Amino acid sequence: MTRKKTSADKGLDFGILPSLAGYQLRLAQIAIFRDFAAALGEFDVTPGLFGVIVIIDANPGLKQSELARAAHLDRSTVVSVIDNLERRRLVERRPAENDRRSNALVLTPDGIALLKKLKRRVGEHEKRLVEHLSEEERVTLVTLLQKIFPEQR
Repeated sequence: MTRKKTSADKGLDFGILPSLAGYQLRLAQIAIFRDFAAALGEFDVTPGLFGVIVIIDANPGLKQSELARAAHLDRSTVVSVIDNLERRRLVERRPAENDRRSNALVLTPDGIALLKKLKRRVGEHEKRLVEHLSEEERVTLVTLLQKIFPEQR
């Protein structure tokens, strides 16, 4: 049984992979991460770290445990991420108002300044990612992706 091949696959047969949503999402993720690294590499920030900084900025005083849930990270990973951000003087841990056992997280002035630069670059990155889509298609794409992980909305 011979399978149909395209010129793009250079003789390789990908079987059912091209028809799978998960496979197409993985290819899109690779392209997104490559472009993100090229656009923001000088800042030594990954997409995940950018997300953490955005969440802290949007929720000053957020507890580490709340950040862990919001960023879908385990507690030990969040501790190392916050340690890294603290070493870089981007985030401060402060005693939480109503819970002395917990730390509240806030961006430092350096963190706020960096986030401003990152947001501009991420905006440019996002424009490149969707440059071949109409605004309606972009909105549809985001809406459909949100349906895959609805509890993140």
